[in-house]
Amino acid sequence: MATSTSTEQHRKLAEEHGPVPVAIVTVSDTRTPETDKNAAYLRQRLNEDGHTVTAYQLIKDEPTQVNAVLDTLADGDARVILFNGGTGIAPRDNTFDVLSRKLEKTLPGFGELFRMFSYDQVGAAAMLSRATAGVYRGKVVISTPGSSAAVQLAWEKLIGPELQHLAWEVGR
Repeated sequence: MATSTSTEQHRKLAEEHGPVPVAIVTVSDTRTPETDKNAAYLRQRLNEDGHTVTAYQLIKDEPTQVNAVLDTLADGDARVILFNGGTGIAPRDNTFDVLSRKLEKTLPGFGELFRMFSYDQVGAAAMLSRATAGVYRGKVVISTPGSSAAVQLAWEKLIGPELQHLAWEVGR
């Protein structure tokens, strides 16, 4: 896969800024901190890559909770906020609805690429995902489905490879 010279230059500049502070939010009506495999996975991957987890929240899929945690974390040290859960079309799936109203800039390519990669795993059901990303108050906000396979796919194919670049771009 070829990358442009400017993309490579941006990645090198981003690396000079060191570890990225990241907040993790799991949106679930059933998980507990002890059963939250997604947060454990993300924490491990972030630590392995030298980044820092500045906050972790496990919230119910309630619009007021999603809204409140986004505002609280946007005031914190994290430059990237990773949400997982609540992106489907079931009546209880509210994460996308709250975030989409608050994002000041959207990154449509994130959702498009996520669904493209997801198609290889789940087939046409990939269209049910409302994975999204964008910028809110100077922070990169990324929202993925709550399945462990989806979180791992998003990390490996999209978030992990571009985390430093995303954090650098939004802060420059």
